[in-house]
Amino acid sequence: MEKEFFRVNINKYDKTKDFVITRAASLNAPHDHSVMFCTKDHLAESGVLGEVKDCLVFWPEGEEFPDLPQHVFVHAKDPRQAYAMFFSDNNITYLPKPCEYKVVNNSFIAEGAKSGEGTVFLPGGYIDAEVVIGKDCYIGAGVKIMGRAKIGNNVVIRENSVIGADGLSTMRKPDGSPATIPQFGGVILEDGVQIGANTVIARAAIDDTVLHEGTKVDNSAFISHNVELGKYTFVVGETIMFGSSSTGECAYISGNSTIREGHHVGAHAMVGMGSNVVKNVPDGAVVKGNPAK
Repeated sequence: MEKEFFRVNINKYDKTKDFVITRAASLNAPHDHSVMFCTKDHLAESGVLGEVKDCLVFWPEGEEFPDLPQHVFVHAKDPRQAYAMFFSDNNITYLPKPCEYKVVNNSFIAEGAKSGEGTVFLPGGYIDAEVVIGKDCYIGAGVKIMGRAKIGNNVVIRENSVIGADGLSTMRKPDGSPATIPQFGGVILEDGVQIGANTVIARAAIDDTVLHEGTKVDNSAFISHNVELGKYTFVVGETIMFGSSSTGECAYISGNSTIREGHHVGAHAMVGMGSNVVKNVPDGAVVKGNPAK
């Protein structure tokens, strides 16, 4: 049975229908009984809605609804804003909840968390209930792993890093005040990943933030929601990778760089120190500067 993140009866949005919404989803990964939004730029991708049932979809104003009577469609001037307002209007958050735990070497391990043989926990950490950790991992002092996270084998997470932190929503209500969009996704760290001290890896909005095999992230970096790092990528300290940015395999991002949201650094590409990447970087390219060229 799929996890129920919240429960809202669709009656609130269409008096002729009677089903419940229990989760958030996207056109990339639609689910039954979910709330979604579609902008004009993504209308061509909306055919996937025919594969699921009983959803609430915020739809671009002026665009005709698709012939999918199993769903409820609601016109919105700004569908993403309407999606954000769904959570605000229904008082939905996804903050971690207290749970029972055991103490292992003065780290707090929630009931339900799993770890493999040979994994070491240093004092002062917290491992949440939906965390699965593989074999022979090193979890440094003060490390927090929150929400749904899958950690592979031989992973190193150094001191005071946070895996699965909630990301910051930048959406606003019509009156300009903040509209928080809860982040329901998880984090995947594949085999051999290494995370430096004081680094934050944010959980995804809906699906997963993914660091593929052998990736290394230095101290004091920030990897935002929905980021995907190709295997053997190196990210040097104080770098920020904003939401849904990504790399190919063996990319190298030098220290104090910024990768703008949604942009891709290609395989075997190099980003010079202190660069600000505002467009995609081709495979094998070397770029530097602000903006990076």
